[in-house]
Amino acid sequence: MAQHQPIRKHTPPVGSSEIPDKLYFRIGEVSRLCDIPAYVLRFWESEFPQLKPHKGGTGQRLYRRRDVESVLHIKSLLYDEGYTIPGARQALKTEQRTKTPQLPLAAESGAPIASNSTPQLRRLQKDLRDLLNHLSSPPAGTVHSIRTPRATSTKPSPRRTLSSSPLFDPPSNPGPRG
Repeated sequence: MAQHQPIRKHTPPVGSSEIPDKLYFRIGEVSRLCDIPAYVLRFWESEFPQLKPHKGGTGQRLYRRRDVESVLHIKSLLYDEGYTIPGARQALKTEQRTKTPQLPLAAESGAPIASNSTPQLRRLQKDLRDLLNHLSSPPAGTVHSIRTPRATSTKPSPRRTLSSSPLFDPPSNPGPRG
């Protein structure tokens, strides 16, 4: 009698430690790393929206480390866990939804910064609140226009030089500055 062999070959899961520390990988490198033919990688790009390698100026696919990890995860779902392509696509969508959402900034929610934060962050938060209060309050005192209203006469007024302009005249009674 013949022994029954498993239909799916069980390969040990490839850890991210085996992925070289590079910025970009070409499709041939990813094919060797993941032990998957290049045509399968190109097909998976059309089936899984999560897998979108950057294409360089020459049109060659450039995979980032995140893309290689996605390929390994898709391979695990399809080959090891026995998912169909639509099932693996659904599993990836579900995994994305269950990831914890990003927490709002403390300044947006109005909550104080946690007590274990550095004093610099608390000081920055106080400074930002003071700036917000300063900018949202109406200006103190009267605001004078720099321009003087035009005379209604049709006679042209003589041109003043900068030195004769009242803007550049020294104040007659300088008060205390605060």
